[in-house]
Amino acid sequence: MFMALRLAATGFLLAFAATTHAAEWIEGKHYFLIEPRQLTTAQAGKIEVTEAFSYGCPACNKFAPIADQLKAGLPANAQMVYLPASFNPSEDWPMFQRAFYAAQALGLVEKTHNAMFDAVWKTGELSILDASQQRLKNPLPTIEDAAKFYARVTGIKAETFVATAKSFGVEASVRRADMLMRAYKVPSTPTIVVNGRYRLDGASAGGYSQLIELTKWLVAKESPPH
Repeated sequence: MFMALRLAATGFLLAFAATTHAAEWIEGKHYFLIEPRQLTTAQAGKIEVTEAFSYGCPACNKFAPIADQLKAGLPANAQMVYLPASFNPSEDWPMFQRAFYAAQALGLVEKTHNAMFDAVWKTGELSILDASQQRLKNPLPTIEDAAKFYARVTGIKAETFVATAKSFGVEASVRRADMLMRAYKVPSTPTIVVNGRYRLDGASAGGYSQLIELTKWLVAKESPPH
């Protein structure tokens, strides 16, 4: 009897806490409704959590460990995907976007995603900055330079990577990514989109730990009732 009462009390407290916390999240302040809702590419029955990012974005580089934490903490019915942005060509974002989709087409993203950030921001292999001059490089890294990185990290032939990057399939992915960025009204990176319906970022959520909590809450909001 005592155990049953204890379990009931615990369930009540958890439900109360969830309700109280949910009341803290305000649409239009902490997260934003995307209209019209966009179709997702997630597996059937999965809630899609999208990170809009660029390897050339310093804020995305700093966010990368948080993105990994978010991905690892998602419930079983949620799936993390990446949406590379191209809207900052002065910092080579279109090239990094194309490189991502070539890597995705070749099944290399899981192995190379964080390594790409390191190549841009740590080792300098694909750096967009000239450290000696404290300015952007001219010329910026090319898709051929990215191909050399992928060849070194994965063993794939550089020419195969370049050919894939210039393929019709990657071109279609690039066009779709640019369309989704506009449809999601992504103002900056990194930005999180939940199931093609809600947009949020660290600033709107009130910090990165709150972003993780809010993303999980929106996933639950999108999940069908049991």
